[in-house]
Amino acid sequence: MKKIFLTFVSILVFNMIASAQVAEQASDSIGLAEDAAEKQAQALELKEQKRMEKEIQKAEKAQKKAEKAQKKAEKAAKKREKLMDDIKSQRKSIEKDEKKLEKLREKMQLDKVKGKLSPNDITKVNKKIDKLRSGLVKDIEKLRKLERKQ
Repeated sequence: MKKIFLTFVSILVFNMIASAQVAEQASDSIGLAEDAAEKQAQALELKEQKRMEKEIQKAEKAQKKAEKAQKKAEKAAKKREKLMDDIKSQRKSIEKDEKKLEKLREKMQLDKVKGKLSPNDITKVNKKIDKLRSGLVKDIEKLRKLERKQ
C-alpha cells in the first residue's frame, strides 16, 4: 500500500515539476481530467495485479499443503502394510517352529520305543527341544509386540 501511495505521490510531484518548467502551456481542464483518469486507471490496475498475485500464492500454498498431506497418508499406509507383512511372516515362522518341535518330539518318542537312543542322544535331543522352545517363546513375544503396534 505504501509503495502504491509513494508511486502515486512521486508521479504527481514529477508532473507538477514538468508543468512548472513549461512556461506558457495552456492548462486545459479536459487534459487534466484525462490525466487524472489515466492515473486512477493505472492505480486500479496495480491493485488488481497485486490481488491476483496474492490469490496465486494462496493457491500454490494450498496445493503444497495437499501434496504434503497425501505423502503423509501414503507413508502411513506403507507402514501399516509393512507391519501386516511382518506379523504374517512371524506367524509363519512360529508355525514352522512348532511343526519342527512336534516332529522332533515324535521322533524321539519313536526312537525311545524302538530303543535306538542312548542316554547321551536323549540329552542332545532334549537340548534341541529346549532350544527350539525358547526360540518359539521369543517369536511369540515378538508377535505380541507387533500386534500391539497394530
